Amino acid sequence: MCGRYTLRAPAQVIAETFGVEGDPAGVDVAPRYNIAPGQDVWVVREGSATPRRRLDRLRWGLVPAWSEKAPAAATMINARAETAAEKPAFRLPFRRRRCIVPADGFYEWKRWPSGAQPYLIDRKDGRPFGMAGLWDRWRGPDGTPLESCAILTTSPNELVASLHDRMPVILAPDDFDLWRDPREQDVALAAGLAHGLQSL
Repeated sequence: MCGRYTLRAPAQVIAETFGVEGDPAGVDVAPRYNIAPGQDVWVVREGSATPRRRLDRLRWGLVPAWSEKAPAAATMINARAETAAEKPAFRLPFRRRRCIVPADGFYEWKRWPSGAQPYLIDRKDGRPFGMAGLWDRWRGPDGTPLESCAILTTSPNELVASLHDRMPVILAPDDFDLWRDPREQDVALAAGLAHGLQSL
């Protein structure tokens, strides 16, 4: 799973890495070293009417649009890449509400007899990478919207396998545009990207 991650890069680096349009100088992207479920997180996504790439703030822990009420705690923080296209909570987001969750490290815990020890997995050059995400928009009884997201996970690569049996789906930069394009609704194509894995 992916239950904690970091985003320490400045806004300008994030904008350049993910092709965010507009001036990122006004975006308050303070360094964060332990991003947790239930918190607001930055995602890169596009609107359906215009292909403008935006950096938006969403709640981590997906609340499906059809939910009767928002849960008290963030429960759906991850979605399995192998089954997300079929699960009721993730089926529509997988088809047309995909996003990229910028990060520059994520934590996994290795269990020892004395307890669990966290390990930070990041790139050797320290630059951000893009985790595949899904988002949805839920409206409360008064019509107030809540936009939330989940991070896709997959089988671990060789580096992570010694720590955990799951890891976030890391998108290759060449796949960024296709993954976040809401006009691309080919589930099989999206599933192919979600099963891909970019080494850190």
